[in-house]
Amino acid sequence: NGLGIAVQAYSKRAIPMLRWLRKLALSHGKRIPLRLVKGAYWDSEIKWAQELGLADYAVLTRKLHTDVSYLACMRFLFSDVSAFYPQIATHNAHSVAAAMTAAGNTDFEYQRLHGMGEALFEDVLGADGLGRPCRIYAPVGEHDVLLSYLVRRLLENGANTSFVNRLSDLDSPISHIVMDPVERLEKERHEQTPVKSLVRPRDVFWPDRKNSKGLSFATARTRTHVVSEMEAAIDSEFEVGPIVAGEAHTGGNAATWMLCPHNRGQRLGSTRSATPDDVEMALATATAAAWDWDRRGGTERGKILQLAADIFERDHTQLMAVLVRESGKTIASALAEVRQTVDSLRYYAAEARQVFVDPQTLRSTTGEVNTTRLRGRGVFACISPWSSPLAGFTSQVAAALAAGNSVIAKPAPQTPLAAYLAIKILHEAGVPSEVLHVLTGGSVVGAALTKDPRIAGVAFTGSTANAWDIQKTLADRRGAIQPFIAATGGINAMISDSSALAEHLVRDVVQSAFQNAGQNCASARVLFLQDDTADRVIEMLVGAVNELTIGDPMAFTTDIGPVIDGDAQDRLDAHKLNMKHQGRELVDLALPAGLRFGSYVAPSIYEVQTMEALTQEVFGPVLHIVRFERGYLDRVVGQINQCGFGLTLSVHSRISAVGEYVEDQARVGNLYLNRQQISAVPGVQPFGGMGLSGSGPQAGGPNYLLRFAQEQTRTDNITATGGNIRLLAHDLSDPD
Repeated sequence: NGLGIAVQAYSKRAIPMLRWLRKLALSHGKRIPLRLVKGAYWDSEIKWAQELGLADYAVLTRKLHTDVSYLACMRFLFSDVSAFYPQIATHNAHSVAAAMTAAGNTDFEYQRLHGMGEALFEDVLGADGLGRPCRIYAPVGEHDVLLSYLVRRLLENGANTSFVNRLSDLDSPISHIVMDPVERLEKERHEQTPVKSLVRPRDVFWPDRKNSKGLSFATARTRTHVVSEMEAAIDSEFEVGPIVAGEAHTGGNAATWMLCPHNRGQRLGSTRSATPDDVEMALATATAAAWDWDRRGGTERGKILQLAADIFERDHTQLMAVLVRESGKTIASALAEVRQTVDSLRYYAAEARQVFVDPQTLRSTTGEVNTTRLRGRGVFACISPWSSPLAGFTSQVAAALAAGNSVIAKPAPQTPLAAYLAIKILHEAGVPSEVLHVLTGGSVVGAALTKDPRIAGVAFTGSTANAWDIQKTLADRRGAIQPFIAATGGINAMISDSSALAEHLVRDVVQSAFQNAGQNCASARVLFLQDDTADRVIEMLVGAVNELTIGDPMAFTTDIGPVIDGDAQDRLDAHKLNMKHQGRELVDLALPAGLRFGSYVAPSIYEVQTMEALTQEVFGPVLHIVRFERGYLDRVVGQINQCGFGLTLSVHSRISAVGEYVEDQARVGNLYLNRQQISAVPGVQPFGGMGLSGSGPQAGGPNYLLRFAQEQTRTDNITATGGNIRLLAHDLSDPD
């Protein structure tokens, strides 16, 4: 159509891409129309690289470097006119002149956006001008589709570094506006001008800690390599059981098979539940070791946790493979969970080094010195869920260890292998074997731990019903009153008003509701849509869900893997059947043939009248849509508050007052504005709920470790040893 291929000059791969395209053109004997653009709007790519934890950015991060790259790409295009028909898209006078100079007698065209650069190109068109054609292009489509594109272009050209914006500034010298970027860069180098460069993706949290290492699955080579390493990491069966005082206990209870949820005919190995003797030995050993571990101090404990994070990164392939085969996570979700585990360890390591250090001096009086310090509580029981078998498990354990406690961890019976490997890594990093133990098994093991008075605190993540049972058990004990840190479920909602960008909303809904087969505690369960735009959003959302691929989670093409087991499958299928009668089915994908041996539940969406249709959390790939009328946002927030749960809530609106109102009124632990709601980075987005969704404090936040500790204050009468402290005069006059 004459528009050809567009190459963004801000990409670091721009020149290699042009080389590949030239080779392609010459091999086919065809000249490629190639549109060269600067692509100055690269914030999204920078954000993605930071979120993915990549080694570096795929784009140039300075406008000056982008300008130089543009000129280099331009010269490359003009160097071989048999391969390319150059199309120079620009609104910059220097770029116009540079193209004219570089082209010589080569035929090419300029391009500009309709409504922009008109004055600049007056001298380009026509016989009296430069004698070069200029193609004027414009986006085509409906107003609501085009608006976001036009706003983006307005932001680009309104930026402080934009030629269009600088040209309108009468105080800016023309010589500076049209200065050659190559000359400017050489001047910086010659004068050794200090330049504030953007930190690399893995240094965004520095100096507190490193960002966890991620992978880009954009290339087939990376995908093939990762899958082959993952398959090799689990080519033999595992034997899993309790680890008490550093020894794996394989006797006692009979072994049961660990079966893969994607195919119940495939097994990972076998597991044994802890016996009463295992529980007693773990309690006795952990109790004896607790105070020695606390006396090591936060600095040493932090070093051990830091080393553990590095080992988790070293073993990321095996851990990813176990997560995929044991819990049915997709490869991308498995990598995200390993990274969250690493981030948690590094965050709590930094907190241990900063908070659990020397005693803090308090207000002193004449003849006395007062100090306070944080101490571990003793033995913590950490009970974790199958929905987050590595990150959720390790985060609780790491927090308890960082605060100076010994730990007895009990993973979910559906996912003992990930926890078993995590304990092995923590021991390898230097956590003493007598300090950290793991007891595999079900509710019997958990009950034996929580009712024992030697347990000084419980950290629990799981269902609200199980949290109530633990709470009652702790209340019935006759002994010290100990903390119960509970993170429970939620009927998580998303709210979208008519100002939300539909494409952005649909993308975030699909991720929030269906990623990991909807088995994240933060997954969206209810979507509130304003009536004005509901029909269009539903149409797009149904279309997006119909494109999802259900299958083996070890395949990169798979979007939706299995649910955890047959019991979960039965509960979800029963709920879907009920929704067909209570609401209106919008979509329920058909399961592909060949998945009958796995516990698969197809993603589905139902429209219901109110949120009251959900009486409890639906833990799977099922989304419920509720419409609301304009002006009734208060009723929507009221429904959310009335359900009693308060974990996550996402609001999509381009009206800032809407987000502020919901933040003020909604009783939820985590509020997300114009983004998906299932990812939380420790130290950046603390995570935890209110009401039926948890007791707090939020995991990965500045107050979390404090709940695992107790305070000890020392008052020293130094006059008894001949010393004295006198208050300064300004201290006496200042009550603060």
